[in-house]
Amino acid sequence: MLGLRTCIYRVPELEKAKQWYAKVFRTEAYFDEPFYVGFEIAGYELGLMPDQVKVSSDNVMTYWGVEDIDTEFARCLELGAAIHEEPNNVGGDIMVASIIDPWGNVIGLIYNPHFHLH
Repeated sequence: MLGLRTCIYRVPELEKAKQWYAKVFRTEAYFDEPFYVGFEIAGYELGLMPDQVKVSSDNVMTYWGVEDIDTEFARCLELGAAIHEEPNNVGGDIMVASIIDPWGNVIGLIYNPHFHLH
């Protein structure tokens, strides 16, 4: 296993989701087609795929690193996300939180000063 490469969220409104994720992650898509929208996030792939089926993603959690979990959590809520899990300490100085995007996908946020890319 080589580690995380891609995280894909299914959305019924691809254009609206593309705009929302561009704001949340502060970047524009590098790949933009009707069947897939791709963002490069610090060397990892965040993909959006159109899907008309009701999304249910509580069983899978992908955490995206942040420098200030309280600030990023609040910013995501201001952009229209809903609370899934408020910021909380999970040991030492590691903090996690999660939000629900406007299409029902759960997005994890993590502050972990011990994590370093190899």
